[in-house]
Amino acid sequence: MNKKWIYRCIGISVIIAIWYILNITELASALVLPSPTDVFMTMGILYGDISFWKDILFTVMRMLAGFSIGSVIGIAIGLAMGYSERIYDMLEFIVDFFRSIPATALFPLFMIAFGIEDGSKIALSAWTCGLVITVNTMSGVHSAKQLRIKAARTLHIHGFDLLRKIIFPEALPHIAAGSRIALSLSLIVIIVTEMFIGTDIGLGKRIAEAQQIYATQEMYVAIITAGFIGYFVNRCAIAIETRIIHWHGK
Repeated sequence: MNKKWIYRCIGISVIIAIWYILNITELASALVLPSPTDVFMTMGILYGDISFWKDILFTVMRMLAGFSIGSVIGIAIGLAMGYSERIYDMLEFIVDFFRSIPATALFPLFMIAFGIEDGSKIALSAWTCGLVITVNTMSGVHSAKQLRIKAARTLHIHGFDLLRKIIFPEALPHIAAGSRIALSLSLIVIIVTEMFIGTDIGLGKRIAEAQQIYATQEMYVAIITAGFIGYFVNRCAIAIETRIIHWHGK
């Protein structure tokens, strides 16, 4: 085990120790902060329940669907805005305006437009991800090294070929950074919409139902599981980014 993992284990151990102390000394109510032992026992029970894994699966599927749709739209708009000043001038205010509106304020609108099923959840996730990736893609295009662009133009590389061979690879590190942020936001949006828009299955639904019947151990397990999902997805995104964007910084 390398030093990085040792320090991580120490950090986790400190958090659990503080959790135990708060519970034992009753500085926090057992209803609000149940014993770590009770939570871990409940985790073992739920992780052996197929219905819990179905909740995880549906939440992850919705998250990835929203992220995928948002990525395609965001990258396309971001490349266009970064490459063309006219398109940038047309869309800059619109993108900044909608980016300033909290996603939660759009719940009612998306429910009316897409219903209360998966469509509204995925659409809102795609909307949120698309705006983040649009801004990061546009920033990446603007940060492309002008020397390489000029060199490409001297070789008569113009238009779509310039965008595909030079500008897009230069923008990829920014797109990847935006994608990691968008993935986290997608998970947040999906879980929150599962809680408040409603669904038959999903981690958000399990959290909301556990809160309503004061099953705090189950609620903590669902919350911790959501954290595991977010961490795992982020680490996967970093691994893919490191492998694919091997020229970054060169």
